[in-house]
Amino acid sequence: MGLVQEISNSIDQKSGFYSALSEKIWECAELSFQEQKSSHIMADALEAAGFHVERGIAGLPTGFVASYGSGKPVIAFLGEYDALAGLSQKKGSTTHDPIVQNGSGHGCGHNLLGTGSLAAAFAVKEYLENNQIPGTVRYYGCPAEERGNGKTYMAREGYFKDVDVAYSWHPGSINAVQHTSSNAVIEARFIFEGISAHAAALPELGRSALDAIELMNVGVNYLREHMPDKARVHYAITNTGGTSPNVVQAHAEQVYYVRSPQPDQVKALFERVVNIARGAALMTGTKMSYQIEGGCHNLIPNKTLHNVMLNYMKEIGFPELEDQELDFVQKIYDSLGENEKAYALAQLDGKEKAKVLERPIEDWIRPCPEKDEFMEGSTDVADVSWNVPTAQCMTATWAFGTVPHTWQVVAQGTQTYALKATLFAGKAMACTAIETLLNKELLETAKAEFKERLKGKTYESLIPNKVTPEKFSLAGV
Repeated sequence: MGLVQEISNSIDQKSGFYSALSEKIWECAELSFQEQKSSHIMADALEAAGFHVERGIAGLPTGFVASYGSGKPVIAFLGEYDALAGLSQKKGSTTHDPIVQNGSGHGCGHNLLGTGSLAAAFAVKEYLENNQIPGTVRYYGCPAEERGNGKTYMAREGYFKDVDVAYSWHPGSINAVQHTSSNAVIEARFIFEGISAHAAALPELGRSALDAIELMNVGVNYLREHMPDKARVHYAITNTGGTSPNVVQAHAEQVYYVRSPQPDQVKALFERVVNIARGAALMTGTKMSYQIEGGCHNLIPNKTLHNVMLNYMKEIGFPELEDQELDFVQKIYDSLGENEKAYALAQLDGKEKAKVLERPIEDWIRPCPEKDEFMEGSTDVADVSWNVPTAQCMTATWAFGTVPHTWQVVAQGTQTYALKATLFAGKAMACTAIETLLNKELLETAKAEFKERLKGKTYESLIPNKVTPEKFSLAGV
């Protein structure tokens, strides 16, 4: 029996278990650093399967690492399980229909992500047992990918130092290896403290924190002309200081995301944003402080591993879908806006467009790009990729054109076709991992590429050592 068939059989035999596990996580829909139920479900499943589980790692109450086997090489699978605020959605509904108004939902498919990586870890464990091969397989339970960057804390505390290679994946609307770099990011909360006063009777005694917020934002908007092309800066005012216009607001807060393609660039750009905040405080007679609440590096892709993973994706093939599954896919596609459809279709050639217009789900495997692609967003998988050769794929768990962080993603999170695509990813990761276990030359080539891509740079976390999920750093003016 060939490797693909052996791994496919191993994963397919437990498909009911994986489906139930994924649905449990979907139902929990817990936000970043609050994933108590979800992390327990995952950790308990691994423990029951014979993994040794260490919980609460790197100061993360909802983070864990599960290990099986011994010796080298050490193969890591990355699992996520955090949800997003405001995306509650009833399962099986093809129209926007929240379970709880403004409740949480798995709008990025992390219930599937964690399950697919777990399926890969189980399959590799079984292969090691059946073939009496030395090596260690690990599953990293990674909280707070959406906000707070759990993997960054793990990397900062050295949890990947002895890992030889790491694998991950992400739900999506395409089938491809994720051969891409990304923006590094620093997330920070800016806090302004002023003096309250009657806005009509004694405005001269007031010092408005809200004025400072607005002036900071104006200053940052002028900064945009003088940033690197791929850099991004965006914000949300989280506390305006009150709702009464006749009260000078004495306290106001906002959160900034500062992104740029390289860690040194993002640090320099962030310092410019901090200086603008200092200027706003000076102009308004207020006091400013900021708290770094997260951060991650840019992704370092690995073409050696991605070529192997792509070949296994092609050999395994995208799963066949039933008529009722395709009917749900079509209804989700019909719910998308015309702009979303047009944007997605513009990425395809003529034959591919004809395919998805007839059946709106990608069932082919995209080639690996010759050159590294670039993602303007950020992911804490990047911090793993700065410590160890890392490969990722994406599979079509969603209807074509589905936009991440939307109710349509949540609605598809428990569908059988989403689970099929999840296990497709699990099979591809498991097969690639086993090849790196068996083929020392492949592993050494991947490590050599990893070293070459870093060009002598070493990893230093963008989250300061004193910052924890419970206690953020505080720096004042």
